[in-house]
Amino acid sequence: MVELIVVIIVVAIMSLYAASQFIGVSKFSAQAAQEQGISVIRQIQLGRMQSNLDESDSLHERHSLLVSANCLGSVQACTDTSDRPHSHRVIIQEQDMSFEPAMQVEFDLLGNPSCSSGCTTPEAGQEIRIDVSSESETETICINSQGYVYGC
Repeated sequence: MVELIVVIIVVAIMSLYAASQFIGVSKFSAQAAQEQGISVIRQIQLGRMQSNLDESDSLHERHSLLVSANCLGSVQACTDTSDRPHSHRVIIQEQDMSFEPAMQVEFDLLGNPSCSSGCTTPEAGQEIRIDVSSESETETICINSQGYVYGC
């Protein structure tokens, strides 16, 4: 009787593992990209709040947010053509992710967003919305006029 219970438990564990391999990550990719996107935007925002670089400085590109069809991250990370890994860019392995609308957002020293291109700078009660899409679902990231970044 004990052997039968042990065999049933082992078979159940093996079937759960096998089922998880067939499901894949596609069901979670948009949510994962949204969470990673929120972290990346906050990292860019905090970097800008802690630096007082002039806009003409080449390092300023690390503190500007760029949204394009295939990239959400700093201008520096999204325009880099080398294979260097960047922590300030959304990367979901083996997934076709898209981001829209295309825009560039700057942050001031208080973390407040302002649009350089592709969007309108939010005023009180407004927000910047970024859609993160996978093959099966779409999630949205919002940045309000005071700089709070959240999933909406």
